[in-house]
Amino acid sequence: MGRFLLIHGSCHGAWCWRDVIPALQALGHEARAIDLPAHGDDLTPAAEATLDGYAAAILTAIDGSVTLVGHSAAGYPITLAAERAPEKIARLVYLCAYVPAPGLSIIDMRRAGPRQTLTGAVRADTEGVTYSIDPGRARDCFYNDCPDDAVDYAMPRLCPEPIRPQSTPLPPLARWPDIERHYLICEDDRTIPPEYQRTMSASFPAGTVTSLPTGHSPFFAAPEMLARRLSDIASGYSAQPSQG
Repeated sequence: MGRFLLIHGSCHGAWCWRDVIPALQALGHEARAIDLPAHGDDLTPAAEATLDGYAAAILTAIDGSVTLVGHSAAGYPITLAAERAPEKIARLVYLCAYVPAPGLSIIDMRRAGPRQTLTGAVRADTEGVTYSIDPGRARDCFYNDCPDDAVDYAMPRLCPEPIRPQSTPLPPLARWPDIERHYLICEDDRTIPPEYQRTMSASFPAGTVTSLPTGHSPFFAAPEMLARRLSDIASGYSAQPSQG
């Protein structure tokens, strides 16, 4: 059936897809995840991480046409990867993710949002190379509806997030607009406001935007539901209209 490549968001790694990969495989799909540079087991120094490097890592991991799924901040590198090699991408799925706007970086987009949910929750290091989530705020921001065992698994694996890739706007997008793309809104998201997710996906074609009744981490809160939704997308089923 389908072939999926799953891309994590800020402070995470391939480890966050631990429950979704077997759920997709149980539905007959191939699925894998990678660590972006300076995340998870990747040893790239944070100071050397770039948005270009993220996109290159994604394209290197693709050996055939895939459904490319990007969570949260991964909306930017999956878009750049698709712009550079659209022949490798069957479709893009933005999972409560930032959809690039012309001339704006992720940081710009976060500041332009309707609510600043991360105020006081993230701290830059003294050299301004990375930021980290306050451990005391991580559960409320990322895992408000996740099982305790998933939170216990995730918390020690969170890593500092390189700032440079998130302060980099994308170049003009000439080929990305022609690629099939979908958006999954997380209705109880406490990191990227759901209303902002609707704004970012407003230009997506009819039938490509739907919602999940979860917080920011559906890969832990509802992995089977997420896998089924991804399976439906890859199989060509029309999405139900998003709620609200």
